[in-house]
Amino acid sequence: MLILGLCVGENVNVLKEGDIAPDFVLLDQDGNERKLSDYRGHYVVVYFYPKANTPGWTKEACSLRDHYNGFRKQKVTVFGISYDSVESQKKFRDKYNLPFILLSDNKHKVSKLYGVDKGWWTARKTFIIDQEGKIMKIYDKVSVTTHGEDILEFLSVYKLESAEK
Repeated sequence: MLILGLCVGENVNVLKEGDIAPDFVLLDQDGNERKLSDYRGHYVVVYFYPKANTPGWTKEACSLRDHYNGFRKQKVTVFGISYDSVESQKKFRDKYNLPFILLSDNKHKVSKLYGVDKGWWTARKTFIIDQEGKIMKIYDKVSVTTHGEDILEFLSVYKLESAEK
């Protein structure tokens, strides 16, 4: 008899919009430590993706890349997080000329903090964090081809509404 099972991670955290984003320290594609709280005072996009070089993630990464000037103009830092190694992240970043930071969560710690750990891969999910470290928007489902544009549109509307208050 052959028994097959699917390993599903333990997601102890269920984050909601308005919650403080859990702080973390991970290595980027160049082996440098990146700590979320070091980016307080800036908007931050933290998005989780299953694996580098997969068709869906490549489309999503390229959508963010193609809209990166908009992120830069709005002073938004972008972090992409997966279980891929530092070396894999670097190869992927270089292959597609990605201008944003890719982080290696190969021990699944941050994915568990954010409730996206699925065992062998992460859920595809995006968190937009405001200048005080609060989660202002969660994308549970994304369009891989328009995700960059969708985030920029949300941030533009949010900032406009905040300025009018």
